[in-house]
Amino acid sequence: MTEAPGVQSLSGRMVLMSYDVVIIGSGPGGYSAAVRAGQYGLKTAIVEKDAKLGGVCMHVGCVPTKVLLHAAEVWDYFKNSEAQGIHCENPRLDLPLIIERKQRIVDKHAKGIEFLMKKNKVDRVNGYGKITGAGKVEVVSGQGTTTLETRNIIVATGSTARLLPGLEADPERILTNIEILNLRKVPERLAIIGGGAVGVEFASVFHRFGSQVTLLEMLPRLAPVEDEEVSKELRRAFRKTGIRCEPGARVEEIHRTESGVTVSVTLAGGKQEKLEADAVLVAVGRAPRTAGIGLENTRAEIERGFIKIDDHQQTAEPGVYAIGDIVAGTPQLAHVAAREGLVAVAHIAGKPARPVNGDRIPGVTYCEPGIGSVGLTEARAKAEGYQVKIGKFPFLANSKASIEGHTEGFVKVVAEEKYGEILGVHIIGPRAYELIGEAVAAIEAEATVETMMGTIHAHPTLYEAVGEAFNDVYGLAINA
Repeated sequence: MTEAPGVQSLSGRMVLMSYDVVIIGSGPGGYSAAVRAGQYGLKTAIVEKDAKLGGVCMHVGCVPTKVLLHAAEVWDYFKNSEAQGIHCENPRLDLPLIIERKQRIVDKHAKGIEFLMKKNKVDRVNGYGKITGAGKVEVVSGQGTTTLETRNIIVATGSTARLLPGLEADPERILTNIEILNLRKVPERLAIIGGGAVGVEFASVFHRFGSQVTLLEMLPRLAPVEDEEVSKELRRAFRKTGIRCEPGARVEEIHRTESGVTVSVTLAGGKQEKLEADAVLVAVGRAPRTAGIGLENTRAEIERGFIKIDDHQQTAEPGVYAIGDIVAGTPQLAHVAAREGLVAVAHIAGKPARPVNGDRIPGVTYCEPGIGSVGLTEARAKAEGYQVKIGKFPFLANSKASIEGHTEGFVKVVAEEKYGEILGVHIIGPRAYELIGEAVAAIEAEATVETMMGTIHAHPTLYEAVGEAFNDVYGLAINA
């Protein structure tokens, strides 16, 4: 570890004094908080146990998975190039080269985070961080123990993939999001347990790479946090392309075999089946990393491993904040962690910052077709007592979608009937994860359906479909 400025050696222990804020964890939440703290002139340190900054999102999550998804999209164009009037004979997929490109991109952006720390005068401390008492963080590394004293602590330790009881991951057969990102060969048969964002994204990747994919979800539908119509459309699209989807399935046992794995499963109708696969991806959620970081030395309240916080991200221990995947009641999304980090630092610095509003958080899933959503689903809006009006517009009627050859899906607007308040927008289709940005801005600005109906959308574009869906709330869509 390179000693940060101000380190003193006391009887073999290194003590670094007088920070305004120490951040434990360097994922999107942690490094964003560190940058903002530096911008506000706070003396800041960031503690990271891994050799590189960036956390799960940068190294085995958001960024590398999207490299594979982009490669799958490009490969799909090559395989179907004749539909575009382009003859492409004998294209060949080289998974090791894709993995190498993935690593180059990850390394580039991880170095970018290192630069941001230097630019904003944030001290980096390598090692495992643990809160040892009020205003103290102990950092243990191969070079010894460092005690950091600080006025404020931000815990941003993230999450880890859950595994089913009795399972251990390995590089080839029992996979989590970590192992699957380093495969050197496309499995002929891939079973995926979990139909949430991770499961459906990897299903999209490896189906297009050539795997025979079986997707098992315990709940009654895929993408269960999304609007029910979106989930239904995703299942329809997956089945159309050849992905086997089994919602309502309960996995009983998983066994390694000489050639791969056997998954014993009870399907929705009660039928029992043994699935043979070359590998199985376990994508059943993520567990917060809150054990072993010293929370017992604070008054922070823990609920099922998650930390309770107030509107400023502060725990029950004054001066101790929590952000990201470890926080109770907020979705485990990188952009949520980043925003929560900015809220925490603003409170520390005495700056204004609006608390995170759960109904204004965009959810994005990079499957094919893609999903983007914000706000209330139709079912939730009705459950909360709203008189609801719905607008929908299919991408089948959008000229740019036809040009790109991706016409699956729709845009759905959930609105309040009397005043036209926009309660939610749900998109499944081409570039849904980009298109949702307009809806997020509209809801954040408290725009009405009428406002969005009067917003001119360029032609021909995919986002015209968003404008048409707003018009359809009042039955005034032009192209449907």
